Formats: sequence, structure tokens, C-alpha cells
Amino acid sequence: MATLNAKPVRLLMHDMAAAFALQPGEAFSRDRAIQWFAEHYPNIKEGTVAAHLIRLSTNVRTRLHYSARDDGSDDLFFKLDASHFRLYEQGRDPVPITSGTPVPDEAEASVAGPSLSEEFAFEHDLRDYLARNLQALEPGLRPYLDEGITGVEFPVGGRFIDILAVDSSGGYAVIELKVSKGYDRVVGQLLRYVNWIKQHHAEPGQKVRGIIVAKSISDDLQLACNGLPDVSLYEYKLSVEVQRVSR
Repeated sequence: MATLNAKPVRLLMHDMAAAFALQPGEAFSRDRAIQWFAEHYPNIKEGTVAAHLIRLSTNVRTRLHYSARDDGSDDLFFKLDASHFRLYEQGRDPVPITSGTPVPDEAEASVAGPSLSEEFAFEHDLRDYLARNLQALEPGLRPYLDEGITGVEFPVGGRFIDILAVDSSGGYAVIELKVSKGYDRVVGQLLRYVNWIKQHHAEPGQKVRGIIVAKSISDDLQLACNGLPDVSLYEYKLSVEVQRVSR
């Protein structure tokens, strides 16, 4: 999506930091950043601001989902906690996370584990697979994308949606994932995300619905979703096919 402003949001973040006149070690809040954009660039949505704060934070692995550049031009902030940031200080802070940063041992184990399973080992494996294969859920479904920000781990008020997707009609689909069994408590989490997108991100009249994907859907979850026409339930199945190679 093309920017409607003189600069892309990633560069406007630098303008914001300059306007704050931040000193080394001085913290600022996500809400302060959101307020600055609301005053100066009201067309930029709250979720987009929050996502770019993460994109430009050197110590947050999620920035890799948001097209953070490896040339250092996106190395602006250091995340302190769930809602506070400061300027990145080269030489003091750890080396910025980039596309070449080794993945955690946990993720390596999920790929190279010694045994096969009928379910994904970790939720991020299921998330990354579906983000690349949303057509498996529904024809025309695709990840949200705006100025390099994708719908993978999309920020919603200090929390994160597993995948924010856009359907063939232009509506949003909020996708919540469970690698094993989906229980009824996930409904409250999903509806909170759906309503946040409705209130803070969607355009007036734009449809927002929810999708839950799990290895198995519990009876309680099915019962909880009765009467919720905008929530869909899916179960995934894994299969492995082995073929001998002719020589």
C-alpha cells in the first residue's frame, strides 16, 4: 500500500524521535508515540504505529516479520518493556537482530527434532506455515501488508494477533492458533482482538471476523462459538510422504 504522507512511516519515526528530543537512556511510551502520530499524521493507524515501533527496535525478534532493514537504517529504538522504548545505543546495547541472527535453539529443535508428530511442535511453526499458506484456509485469504508491516504477530494494544489477514472481499480475518487442543477460553481472547481491530484499525463498515485453528477443537469451544456467525473453527492435520529416489 502506498503511503499517503510525504515520508513512509519508518522515516516518520525518526522525525518523531527528533521531536521528542530524546536523551540517551530517556524512555518514552507507546501511547506517547501513538498520540504524536494522531496529532501530526491522523491517517496513520494506531496498529501501524505500534508495529513500526517494533520494526525499529533492535532487540525484538518480531521486527523480522516487519521487513526491518539489515543496513542499520531501521536500528532506532531499544524496547524496555511491553510499552516503553528508548533510543538504541550502539556499543552499549546488544547487536541488533537482523535476518542473519541465528534462530533460538527451540526453533531449531522444532525443525530438526528426532521424531515425527501429528501436530506442530511450537505455535510459531504453525503460524509461519499458515502465513505462507492462507489459501489452505480460504481462497483469496492473504496476510495483511502495509509499508512492510505484515499481519504476522500484529500488535493490538500491547498484545499480538497470531495472524491478521485480509479476505477476498477486503475484510479482516483475525486468526488465533493453538498447536494442540483449542479450548473455550480462546474465544474471549479472539473476540478481544476482533473488537480492537474494529475500533482502532478497520475502516467504517469494514467487516472483521475471527478464525481459530487448532489440532483439535474441544466440544466446549464448539459450544462457545454457537451463535457467533463471525467466528470460524478449523482443525489442521499433518502428513509426511516419503518417496524413494531412483539412481
